[in-house]
Amino acid sequence: MATILEKCRVPAPSGAAAELSVPLTFHDIPWLHFLHPIRRLLFYDYPCSKPHFLETVAPKLKESLSFTLGHYLPVAGDLIFPLNSEKKAEIRYVAGDSAVSLTIAEFDSDFDDLIGNHARDADQFYEFVPQIDPVKDESEYQRVPVMALKVTLFPGRGICVGLANLHCLGDASSLVRFIQAWASINKLGGDEEFLTKQGQVSSFVVTVSYVWTCLVKSGEQVDDDVLEYFIFTANIRARIDPQVPANYFEAISDEIKNRVNKKDEVLKGAENWLSQIKEMTGIRSLGVSGSPKFDLSTADFGWGRARKLEVVSIDGEKHSISLCKSRDSEGGLEVGISLPAAQMEAFAAIFDNGIRFL
Repeated sequence: MATILEKCRVPAPSGAAAELSVPLTFHDIPWLHFLHPIRRLLFYDYPCSKPHFLETVAPKLKESLSFTLGHYLPVAGDLIFPLNSEKKAEIRYVAGDSAVSLTIAEFDSDFDDLIGNHARDADQFYEFVPQIDPVKDESEYQRVPVMALKVTLFPGRGICVGLANLHCLGDASSLVRFIQAWASINKLGGDEEFLTKQGQVSSFVVTVSYVWTCLVKSGEQVDDDVLEYFIFTANIRARIDPQVPANYFEAISDEIKNRVNKKDEVLKGAENWLSQIKEMTGIRSLGVSGSPKFDLSTADFGWGRARKLEVVSIDGEKHSISLCKSRDSEGGLEVGISLPAAQMEAFAAIFDNGIRFL
């Protein structure tokens, strides 16, 4: 079991804005029904002693996190639910009150087993996942933090950076930029500007199609005419007219126009998306968490590239997989999946057998 060494709240630096409110938009509303956070773990090879970690690494992480929050104030804020239904929900940051919960811990475990690519017990990863504080009741609203962080030392072996955030804080692109900014500031001590490389769409299609097929075959048998649904998110910032900057952190504008580079179909029927998603509850579907366009392994805090990324939030989700760029193979992808042991064995056999014929 992990030993908690320190638990603190890290605020934005002095000189940051006194207050900031970001009203939620139409595109955020579906995620309010899923308050369980998105959970990610980054494992790093960094053999250091406990004294060095506590005296050097942890203080530097807190300092760089504070500096980064000055550029990403919503991360330090709370999700506000007004009790008056006529008011909009929002993410609110208030200097002196808002901060990010950071837990510093130590764990004596088999680090190599955790960063392996073999089938492992998903329950063990929850030791390194931070807990977002519960919802608090105020006189006119309810509030809940949008992010929590946890850094765990494996003495003499490595470090795990755990993140948990509500999806309404931002999409994957936004959170990747935040993590990379924090990592760069921690390593270099200054601001860095990041450009996300274009993903290999063909790799996405091939990988997801094959994994989806193997999943269907490994599950219970159904009639051939039963529909299977595939659900994934897409970044449409560059396709809006006028375009939204790639590093736009908050949700896309309320007033998204219908003409999207002469491709009106991108947002066609958007007003019905929420009801359509509800109708899919209980049906056979596959959802994807992450994207090949986002490479969190490059988030270097000064310890080198991450050895392993685990999206713990897919555990317990019956029809979800995680997807990210491969750390070791140029143009490759890494797929994460969590299944009951018997189905995992069936999936692995079907997957391996199919690969032999490619």
